[in-house]
Amino acid sequence: MNYSRRLTIAVFIWALAGLGGCASMPESLVSQPKVKLRDIEVVGLGFNAQTFLLTFDVSNPNPFSLPLNRIKYGLKLDGQLFASGETACDISIPAGGDSEFAISVELDLLSTAPNLLTTVRNSSRSEIPYQLKGEFGLDIPLAPSVTYRTDGAISLR
Repeated sequence: MNYSRRLTIAVFIWALAGLGGCASMPESLVSQPKVKLRDIEVVGLGFNAQTFLLTFDVSNPNPFSLPLNRIKYGLKLDGQLFASGETACDISIPAGGDSEFAISVELDLLSTAPNLLTTVRNSSRSEIPYQLKGEFGLDIPLAPSVTYRTDGAISLR
C-alpha cells in the first residue's frame, strides 16, 4: 500500500473518531426537560378497547429550542404499567419556555381495565401517584436522544 493511500485512510479514521466525539458532546450540553402528566381523558370506549388521550406539559430549561421528532414514553399509575410506546412528532419546545403535547393511546380493555379499576377503587387518595419516563428524539443532526423522568400525582376524574 503506498504512502498516500495509508495517509488517506488514517485521515478518514481520525475524522470518524472526531465525529463520534461530537455526537456525544451535545448530550452533556442539553439539559433534561421537565415533563408532567397533566390529564388522562377517556376519548373512546369499544367492546375490546378503550382510547385515552394523555396530555403532558413540558418545560425546556435550555437556552435554545428543542425540536422533537420522536417521543418515547412509559407511564405507571400507582406502580402499575398503564401505557408505553413510541410515536413520531413534530413539536418544538421554545428556549426557556413551556409547551404541551398529547398522545392518543389505545389499550386492550380486558388487560388494562381490571388494574386501573382496582387502582381507582382502592385509592382513598384524591390523587394517584404516577411515574413517567422516556426520551425525546431531537431533530438536530448528530444530537443524541434526551431522556426524562418524572414522579408525580394526578387526579383521575
